[in-house]
Amino acid sequence: MAGQEEWAWILYLWGCLMSDAVVLHEKLGSTHLLTINRPKALNALNAEVIAALDAGLDLVEADPDARALILTGAGKAFVAGADIAQMRDLTPDQAEAFAAQGQRLADRMAAMSVATIAAVGGFALGGGCELAMACDILLGGEAAKFGQPEVNLGVIPGFGGTQRLVRRVGLSVALDLCLTGRIIDADEALRIGLLSRKVSGDVLEAARGVADEIAVKGPVAIRLCKRALHENADSPLASGLAAERKLFAACFETSDQKEGMAAFLERRKANFTGR
Repeated sequence: MAGQEEWAWILYLWGCLMSDAVVLHEKLGSTHLLTINRPKALNALNAEVIAALDAGLDLVEADPDARALILTGAGKAFVAGADIAQMRDLTPDQAEAFAAQGQRLADRMAAMSVATIAAVGGFALGGGCELAMACDILLGGEAAKFGQPEVNLGVIPGFGGTQRLVRRVGLSVALDLCLTGRIIDADEALRIGLLSRKVSGDVLEAARGVADEIAVKGPVAIRLCKRALHENADSPLASGLAAERKLFAACFETSDQKEGMAAFLERRKANFTGR
């Protein structure tokens, strides 16, 4: 018989399925799945969607057993961009506030203590590309398309696209994509380093496989490894190495380190607790 916590999740999921929620949440073991659910609008981002995604991240962070988060979109698109109908009449101050809202969400995604995986099966344009780039691992299916086409609308990327893109693919390629607004396929995205992996089959199934692979690793090690990479990606080598040393040493204060090394020496599977 399901316990109180299990029933809470069942009722939450039933509510999502029976409502017009713009973001659906599902818990798959230690993995949380957030699905942007505006398929008729190609999952375009607006203030409501961003707030719903924030609420979804609250659920992940409140779950001590969470090990990974998968972000995807319902229907044919991941996210085809921001909601132009909502944006068109913004004042400069309102536009800055909207950009700040989107950037805070992307920053929060990047800073999650669990691994974050973007499962892109279709269009990831504008804000969609920016949100995907905020994830640790970016998977793209055969039909995935990427781009920062904001110049076609007379604006520039506002949710972090100019900054995250240049850090992923370099200045020359970022300038090409942002100034032309061209859309690229999964093969080119993989070649330039935007994609982590191209998936030939079901991209969500592949994302679940990656999440399951990460879930059996040491949770503290995952969190500290993310810190070492994210916080020092643009640091001089010497300061980055110094930060790595301190985080490496911090692992040796944990039960996970003792369990992981004992399991290796005893030739058994480690039972990590995240402490």
